[in-house]
Amino acid sequence: MKSEKATFAAGCFWHVEETFRKIKGVVKTQVGYTGSDFKDPSYEDVCADSTGHAEAIEIEFDPKLVSYEQLLDVFWQSHNPYTLNRQGVDIGTQYRSAIFYHSEEQKKKAVASKQELQKKFSNKIVTEIKPAAKFYRAEEYHQRYLEKKGLKMCRAF
Repeated sequence: MKSEKATFAAGCFWHVEETFRKIKGVVKTQVGYTGSDFKDPSYEDVCADSTGHAEAIEIEFDPKLVSYEQLLDVFWQSHNPYTLNRQGVDIGTQYRSAIFYHSEEQKKKAVASKQELQKKFSNKIVTEIKPAAKFYRAEEYHQRYLEKKGLKMCRAF
């Protein structure tokens, strides 16, 4: 199997990971920080809103079982792409909506999906579409957080 990567930011990464890890064809997920040049951020650094990083999920997936377009559909449906730097009660640039693409093909698909969604609504989509930068894995206690705690969703939802 030749897997591919997808990286998304859509608010609190606990909720985002729980959403994506249940999809057939998703091989592995990890939550972390990306979107800035700030090196080796901690959760505290990112929450202080001084790093420029977003809470994000890096997904390894089998494109024979789930397509990048299907993952984009889940991304759009799992958060509010119209609110700048906010998801529910969580406010700050670390909660921004972003797609970090790993190839030109992913970029084209991300842009096309954003344009298609924008046609359906009058509110402006604020989701960033940027090349994937270095991904810093979050501290271990954040990995599969909701599953470990026996929770179904974050307080923001």
